[in-house]
Amino acid sequence: MLLACGVQARAQEKPPSTAQPPEATLPTQEQGQQNPQEPCVQPAPMVRWQDYKGPSAKIVGAFGRRLDRASVHPPHYKPGALLCSLTTKGKFVLFVEDSVDPVTFLGAAFNAGIDQAEDSDHSFGQGAAGYGKRFGAELADNASSEFFKEFLYPTIFSEDPRYYRLAHGSTGQRLLHAVEHIVVAHRENGGYMFNFSEWLGAASTAALSDTYHPDNRPGVGPAARAASYGILQDAGFDVLREFWPEIARKLKLPFRGENEH
Repeated sequence: MLLACGVQARAQEKPPSTAQPPEATLPTQEQGQQNPQEPCVQPAPMVRWQDYKGPSAKIVGAFGRRLDRASVHPPHYKPGALLCSLTTKGKFVLFVEDSVDPVTFLGAAFNAGIDQAEDSDHSFGQGAAGYGKRFGAELADNASSEFFKEFLYPTIFSEDPRYYRLAHGSTGQRLLHAVEHIVVAHRENGGYMFNFSEWLGAASTAALSDTYHPDNRPGVGPAARAASYGILQDAGFDVLREFWPEIARKLKLPFRGENEH
């Protein structure tokens, strides 16, 4: 009985004074759990095409949105900030929006007209039926390219498929930065990585196009040339994305980075 009372008394004693109080450790642990690294910053939202003013505002605005959708502009108010990457859902939404964008349909219609004039894919024939087949093939080319480069491979390799603008430095530095994007991409964690999506996406698109372009020549050589054309086209659009803010200001058009403070 006495032994039991002694054990109970020791259990009720206060811990030694050398132990740190819970208040001294909990905030640090909680902070480490909630904020293991600097929080990311969401890029500014795009302007609406209705916000563009001036001659041919709707056409220019729609084209600007097409460029801006896959671009990330560093915020002026927090230089060097880690910008939030796209989630898997965000990558899929980007693929869908780019595939159904009005500019995509206009580009496919234009390219189908050129193919019709040059009699590319001769087996499609001429006339309205031939043009319709070429138009459908152009849309399929674009949709497959966007699927591979903006959704499938970025998801597999944890890559952010968007272009990150440099937005400062000399024209040569910014031009080099834009061209480098065909080789260097952003990881979802903010680091850098080889642009697997660009190269594998271009190769996959070229291989898939042979299934609905009956006149494509088979073989590695033609497929490599088709993939190279796609990569060069993407490099050109990245250059345009880099300098689009300046172009928009010259045309007195609104741009999403204008109102950042």
